[in-house]
Amino acid sequence: MSVDEDEDLPVAGTAVILRDAPRGVEVLLLRRPDRGSFAGAWVFPGGMVDPGDRVTGAPEQEDAGRAAVRETAEEVGLELERLVPLSCWVPPAGIPKRVRTWFFLAPDPGDAIRPAPDEVVETRWFGPESALAARDAGEIALMPPTWRTLHALCSATDVEDALARVADPGVFRTRMQRTAAGILFFWDGDELAGAPVGSRERLIAEDPVWRLEGR
Repeated sequence: MSVDEDEDLPVAGTAVILRDAPRGVEVLLLRRPDRGSFAGAWVFPGGMVDPGDRVTGAPEQEDAGRAAVRETAEEVGLELERLVPLSCWVPPAGIPKRVRTWFFLAPDPGDAIRPAPDEVVETRWFGPESALAARDAGEIALMPPTWRTLHALCSATDVEDALARVADPGVFRTRMQRTAAGILFFWDGDELAGAPVGSRERLIAEDPVWRLEGR
């Protein structure tokens, strides 16, 4: 895996917390306040790498994992015991605040959720399909990396299945292109990013229904 480590971007870590439920795997999402970063959006817990998360000589991914664990404890009171690196998201050029963010799958430790009042308005366990449907119905707001991650989890039968599917963290270098009806987000596997003609790795974010065209 190659990440744009020569690009001087701040780094963050995010925890995609999973639990088994009668209808399949569920994911913990929290709603941010209507201010600041991701205002009003439903996201996974996480945040920026702080100096205390850094270990001299450690890979960036490990520092981001420590940030994901710490931020999860601060935001929702869960003490994560296991992390599986899932993906690394490099934001598109030209947006106001660019942060390279590592996503980690983590089994639910089973503790009571204790939302931080200043950072979390609401928490909810969603089936991945239910979260995507709620976005399309206008009930919740999702950011593209959250949407893409939920979409990939739709086929997981349970938590262990989701964890076992991750072989090597994928790198998503995001580009965006405005369309008449919304925004097209695309990644390295798309012809617009230099892949062979006909290749698709894109999220068509046009209301009311977002859709993925991928390999």
